[in-house]
Amino acid sequence: MTKDTYLIEGMTCASCALTVENAVKNLPDVDQASVNLTTEKLTINSEAPITSETIERVVSEAGYKASPYHPENSQSTPVRQEEHARALWHQFVWSALFTIPLLYIAMGPMVGLPLPQFLSPITHAKFFVGLQLLLTLPVIYMGKSYYTNGFRALFRGHPNMDSLVAVATSAALLYSIFGFIQVFRGAFHYAGHLYFESAVVILTLITLGNYFESRSKSSTSQAISKLLQLKVNEAHLIKDDSTKLVPVESIHVGDLVLIKPGEKVPVDGQVVQGSSYIDESMLTGESKPNQKNQEDPVYTGTINGQGSLTVQVTKTGNETFLAQIIGLVEEAQGNKAPIAKIADIVSGKFVPIVMILALLTAIFWFFVMKETFTFSLTTAIAVLVIACPCALGLATPTAIMVGSGRGAENGILFKGGDYLENLHHVHTIVFDKTGTITQGKPVLTKLTIFSGDEQSVLVEMASVEQDSEHPISRAILNKAKEENLNLLPVTEFESITGLGVKGMVDKQAILVGNSRLMEDYGLTVEDSSLMYMAKDGQLVASFNVADQLKEDSKATIQALKARGIKTVMLTGDQEDTAREIADAVGIDQVYSQVLPDQKEAIIASLQKDGHTVAMIGDGINDAPALAAADIGISLGSGTDIAIEAADVILMKPQMLDLVKAIQLSQATIKVVKENLFWAFIYNILMIPIAMGVLYLFGGPLLNPMLAGLAMSFSSVSVVLNALRLKAIPLKEK
Repeated sequence: MTKDTYLIEGMTCASCALTVENAVKNLPDVDQASVNLTTEKLTINSEAPITSETIERVVSEAGYKASPYHPENSQSTPVRQEEHARALWHQFVWSALFTIPLLYIAMGPMVGLPLPQFLSPITHAKFFVGLQLLLTLPVIYMGKSYYTNGFRALFRGHPNMDSLVAVATSAALLYSIFGFIQVFRGAFHYAGHLYFESAVVILTLITLGNYFESRSKSSTSQAISKLLQLKVNEAHLIKDDSTKLVPVESIHVGDLVLIKPGEKVPVDGQVVQGSSYIDESMLTGESKPNQKNQEDPVYTGTINGQGSLTVQVTKTGNETFLAQIIGLVEEAQGNKAPIAKIADIVSGKFVPIVMILALLTAIFWFFVMKETFTFSLTTAIAVLVIACPCALGLATPTAIMVGSGRGAENGILFKGGDYLENLHHVHTIVFDKTGTITQGKPVLTKLTIFSGDEQSVLVEMASVEQDSEHPISRAILNKAKEENLNLLPVTEFESITGLGVKGMVDKQAILVGNSRLMEDYGLTVEDSSLMYMAKDGQLVASFNVADQLKEDSKATIQALKARGIKTVMLTGDQEDTAREIADAVGIDQVYSQVLPDQKEAIIASLQKDGHTVAMIGDGINDAPALAAADIGISLGSGTDIAIEAADVILMKPQMLDLVKAIQLSQATIKVVKENLFWAFIYNILMIPIAMGVLYLFGGPLLNPMLAGLAMSFSSVSVVLNALRLKAIPLKEK
């Protein structure tokens, strides 16, 4: 499967996005195509690579412009958004300079405002209408994109919001030009029946609305902008015992770089010399600086404290931790949440339906109610102008964009909008014990020697464990290190999944593991909760390994249970040990003595019972279960494999961030539903009002200019509502 991303220019509403989507979906080998109106990006999943020329051609034929999106150039996106907003503001200001005097000339006499004698519609009708046309033409020229985009989309059978504006204002302009011609032919009464001002006011107000919308949309992408600002352009390269300031692009894996006090870390690497405290809050949300000593990792974009560090480069460019975070946030913002399908279905039919309603409105008032042609025309124009597919198109992506950005700022990464939406639906959360509920730093305890001396037993035990990555192995090796013991070579080493290890040490067969391993080799043990060591078929020692609970484990479980979420723990520990830990934190259900390959089956059994299941873990052996769960959650301190398999990543090793993630999911979907509700209600209420339903029963008639104002700010209100997510508190309960 191939995945490509393109920037799309020229989209103004949900109908535009759907047009691009449908055009690309019709290509051979395209499995999925998704357009995000807020980020203006097209994401394509295809079975085989598709050339950029093909995509650009298909999108161009649909009426828009596509260009390949490159993450390394993503810093240009905020700049492009800023330039677009600035251009809209300039267009609005210049349009207003012509619109205001035109509005005064056209509407002034109706409200008693004085006009100079040479502008009198009675005595100087030709000059009166001629000046109106002259003031109209610059505004039409500045708003030409509405006409080119709108009519092009209309003629291609995919009308959009620009089509509504183009048809509405063109109708007003054509009728006004007809009146203008009649005035110059001597029919001076037409001077009072021109609608130049309606057309230009609509264009000007819509431009103002688009400006505010553009500004608001750029605010939704501030999280990405802040992450992009963390990138460093230069680094102090150490070469031949000297340092040289070079572009970061010229740095390679294995190089040594010097990081001076107060500088940003330019690359991912490992400290080889020096000690300092580094502020990593911009990546993890962790406010407390972390001490970095030899062999500790450092990450791009973090800020060095008072010490100098020599760092060996491990990752550069798009491979860095920062680049991965940016990629995950962009992916989350680019993916559509399932709830967006509602708006897509409606948006696909919205514009054609509005055009039909406008036509029926004109026919009804002119032929049925016997109103004048101008009355029928202005009512139809109001219908075209007030309809707002933009609000529908922006309802979901703006909320998802702000929500995922807010998560990134708090060290919570969602790999897609669907996971952000679905997390709050979870009924059951399954926890891996080691490294999740506990600190994952076990300590050797209760060492009892049956045969031989303690030091010899420890040497043999640690020697056979030195090739294992299991937490129990680390506990044994740490104990040997504390005792300054020298390990012996091991041969014929074998790790027995879920049971223990075996190998030859000093020509003796060593076996270290749980009671089941001992029983498999014909040895009888008294306490099945302990671990054992056997040498040449004889038990020589028993021991236990204790792992400390994380400080926030109990508070996290209590907060989840308060939300009605069932908690389950999986562990390879014996039942007594597992139950003790579960009781200490308040977990509902425990599966003990679980082998790694059994975790996935347990997840499946919970799902079979009708539960929406999330799994949280941090180890390599958690990856299959993370992938099998409805939502996989990984701690940022976990392995790369676990992070790759997860759908949500908690970048800090803090369990309470899980509660924050669920809160953020709930808050985001609440805003999405609010946005969709108001977008639907706006159109459901305002379109009938524009059609003249209130006027039919003695109420007011909606002026097309007011309709344009309402339409412009309906989409802005949706974006502003999404921005509320920035201020919603995320509590640890």
